[in-house]
Amino acid sequence: MSDKYLVISAQGKDRPGIVNTLSKAAVDSGCNITNSRMAVLGGEFALILLINGSEAAVAAMQLRLPALEEELQLNITAKATTPRVAAQRWIPYRVEVVAMDHPGIVHPITEFFSNQKINIEELETETYAAPHTGATMFSLLMTVAVPTSVSISQLRETFIDFCDELNLDASFETARD
Repeated sequence: MSDKYLVISAQGKDRPGIVNTLSKAAVDSGCNITNSRMAVLGGEFALILLINGSEAAVAAMQLRLPALEEELQLNITAKATTPRVAAQRWIPYRVEVVAMDHPGIVHPITEFFSNQKINIEELETETYAAPHTGATMFSLLMTVAVPTSVSISQLRETFIDFCDELNLDASFETARD
């Protein structure tokens, strides 16, 4: 198994071909993309990649980044990292929240899990027009890492009560692959 890892993040004006060019550079360098997240936000493209490969392959990819930054007109940063080692056993849970959009929805939800010492593994939010009314709705989807020592039924009940107080429609279920 390859033993060197590199996290690459890139951000800039969206246009076709960015992902293709970056993935080709990784393959041409002898690296593997082990994890990635990409999104278009407004007119901007954002990406984060975790690549791995031999020391030489990762070094070759790092050497390509300045030219890719110029060619793609992106802001690219890279940082060496290591594979994730779980400090404790945990179970992934999927949290979904839907509500009428208003400022400040994300913070109390993330604060709830932070106060419980539960790590947020993934988080996605979006707004959209409700069918029929056109009202602006807010949607949050996240995966949290719940330690096996936590009572799931108590956590779920506390979270649902918390969301009810904020007038948020929520669910808290085991994550499915």
